[in-house]
Formats: sequence, C-alpha cells, structure tokens
Amino acid sequence: MNSNKNSSRRRQEGKKSTPLNRKSAKKEYKKIKPTQKSDETSGVRLNKYIANSGICSRREADTYIEHGSVEVNGKLVTEMGYKVQPNDVVRFDGTAISPEQKKYILLNKPKNYITTMDDDRGRKTVMELIANASKERIYPVGRLDRNTTGLLLFTNDGDLAKKLTHPKHNVRKLYHASLDRKLELKDLEKLRGEVIIEGRKVFIDAVSYVNGEPKTEIGIEIHSGRNRIVRKIFEHVGYKVNKLDRVIFAELTKKNLPRGRWRELTNLELVNLQKMQ
Repeated sequence: MNSNKNSSRRRQEGKKSTPLNRKSAKKEYKKIKPTQKSDETSGVRLNKYIANSGICSRREADTYIEHGSVEVNGKLVTEMGYKVQPNDVVRFDGTAISPEQKKYILLNKPKNYITTMDDDRGRKTVMELIANASKERIYPVGRLDRNTTGLLLFTNDGDLAKKLTHPKHNVRKLYHASLDRKLELKDLEKLRGEVIIEGRKVFIDAVSYVNGEPKTEIGIEIHSGRNRIVRKIFEHVGYKVNKLDRVIFAELTKKNLPRGRWRELTNLELVNLQKMQ
C-alpha cells in the first residue's frame, strides 16, 4: 500500500515540475534573425556611383563596367546591378573615385578661348576662366569654337550633361550672328525649316533679323550640337559669320553675366533643367 502511494506521489510531483522545465528552456532560447545581404538591399548602383563621381553619364558607365574598367575592393566588376557599399573602394582605370557634390557653373565665354580641358599647343582654354569656381572637377557641356562667345555650362553631373547634349531632348540654343553682308530676304527664306549640311539634315527652329539692328544681324535658333554648325548654315547660302554669340542655352540666359565671368546656377534654373524630358 505504501509503495503505491509513494509511486502516485512521485508521478504528481513529476507533472508539477514539467512547466518549470519548459519555462526555463524558454529563457535560454534566443531567436536568431535572418541576416540580409547588404549588396542586395542597400548601397548605390555602380553606374550611378561612377556618374556621381563626375566621370561620365550612367549609360556610359555601363559600357565602361562591361569592358572591365572598374574594380571594387581590388576585384574586377562587370555586373551592371552591383551595389557599392559605404566602405567599398572603387577604382576607375586604376584611379580611386568617390561621389562628389554636384556643381553647376555658367560662363559667358569670351573670344579666343577653346573649349577643352587643356591644350598641348599652349592656347587659352575655358578652364582657366573657371579655375576658382569649384574644388570639384567639372567639365564643359558641349562646345563653343574658339571665336564663338556666349553661354557655356560646366558640371560634374554626368546624367544632366548627357541630357543637354543628346539630340532627342531638343535643347534650345539661340545665337546672335553678325554676317559679312546684309542677309537677303530670299536667302533668309531658304533657312526656314530643314537644310542639308555636309549631306545631313539640320532643322532650324527659327531664324529672323534682329529687331532694330542692320540686316547683317541675325537671330537663329537650333537644337543641333554639331561642330561649327551655325557658321556652316550661313556658309551654305553664301555668307560668312564675322561674330557669333550664344545668348540662350537650355533656357539659361546671359542676363547680369558680363563677358568672361561665371556664376552658379540658381535652384530654380537647376530644377527647370532637371525637369527637361
């Protein structure tokens, strides 16, 4: 009898101890959260990183990546979607690069300066005129030939530069041309619409005499970015351009900007450029 009672008591004590054991096990258990791969959920796409460094546009960066110009942490990367993390070291053609603050400088270019970063013949370049404008390395957007004056934009924003120079965006460029003689009305009419220059079509958005000026002074609006295209247009109908001044570029104007001087774009100007389709 006693042995049966003792057995029954031990079974009841065993039952009472079970919850205590479970509670103790919960205290010791730690739930492990799954880790996320940083290169899939964070960081900056490699082509954007390169563009932000002022090297080129995103589209051009894809080409450089594909052709093996880019290393990350000492390893060649050809994957377009690779994401750069904060501590990564990115090298472009062997040189370390990093994103820069975006800069936008507008210059009223004078005559006798060439639009290039440097010149092995020792000629004056537009970079000399904006030498103190930015500690970042900025580049001219498009070109103006040596004897052409007027608006020239500089930036390290590769995407915006690409947009402003690509023909599909129809960026407005308005020039004031001074000709060697009066432009005949019949020749003015020939310049309305499309003309063929060196075997290729060029569309002239608008052309007219400058109000209140002699008929040697002509305003011409185009969106083509071909080299010396305005001079070639007038040569096409038998005239020589003595002076050429770009007075509007992508709705930017020379207002309050003397020849040879530069200024930063206003926030409103930058917003309007970025809205361009």
